[in-house]
Amino acid sequence: MHTEKVTMGLIVGNRGFFPDHLAKSGREEMIKTLQSVGMDVVVLGPEESKHGAVETHEEAKRCAALFQANSQRIAGVIVSLPNFGDERAIADTLRLARLNVPVLVQATPDTHQ
Repeated sequence: MHTEKVTMGLIVGNRGFFPDHLAKSGREEMIKTLQSVGMDVVVLGPEESKHGAVETHEEAKRCAALFQANSQRIAGVIVSLPNFGDERAIADTLRLARLNVPVLVQATPDTHQ
């Protein structure tokens, strides 16, 4: 029996006046978690936006283009908000990508370290 790997699009939200390191570590944690259960991940890289996250309209356009280029593989999109990401940029990404797939919004719990 052959099973194809599931591929998820990942949007990591960022909000500039909250600590950026949360977007960076949240992105890394989400990628690691998805890969650990055998999924492929389509996500902006740190060279394409600050920490590979989406905060601005330009980053939303970049992420949407990446998703469109991989639209045949993407089964769903996970929106991760490790530091209360900018909802307008995330909505723009989803609207521009026009994937017509399920979207899961994941919020990172607050922890004191």
